[in-house]
Amino acid sequence: MHSATRYFLAAFLTASALTMPVAMAQNGPDRDQSGPYVSGSYGGYKAHGGDFEDENDMLGVALGYQFNPLFALEAEYIDFGNFGQDDVEGKLKGVSVGAVGRLPLTESFGVYGKAGAFASALDVDAFNESETYDEVTPFVGAGVDFRVTPRLSAFAEYNRYNVDVDEEDFNGQVTNSGPEFDTGRVGLKYQF
Repeated sequence: MHSATRYFLAAFLTASALTMPVAMAQNGPDRDQSGPYVSGSYGGYKAHGGDFEDENDMLGVALGYQFNPLFALEAEYIDFGNFGQDDVEGKLKGVSVGAVGRLPLTESFGVYGKAGAFASALDVDAFNESETYDEVTPFVGAGVDFRVTPRLSAFAEYNRYNVDVDEEDFNGQVTNSGPEFDTGRVGLKYQF
């Protein structure tokens, strides 16, 4: 099992164990179903693809609006930090905009899916050359959330991102079209 997967599972189980008793005690009338929210998350990722194989940590900060219990729109800043190996290193950060479809299973627990666009800036240093790639690519994800208080939720989610590198750059020595990122993270969301 990869270390990013182990971190994600450990964090998910810890968040579940700590928040489930409080979440189960919440009653329906105290919970507002709509409004703006902010969230912060921490997790790990696995970068797949040729010269970019690596595992590392990531941070995310999001601002969103929950229209009803089933639908939200969200914008998020994500910093993947540095990754790569040997003579090829990358640094990735970006902003995602996505739709969140949520299925409430109880008053305090739900599952959701995400899809949207990821506008990224990928800085690549390879073989004594540097390039920056700015692009917009799709992303998808899924997660679970627990209502801790009427305004505070804990969540755990998986997302997949993809970026591209022009294979003609770096004299053709970077052998793949760019890394894909499988991410696992946990976080807190506060609804106003």
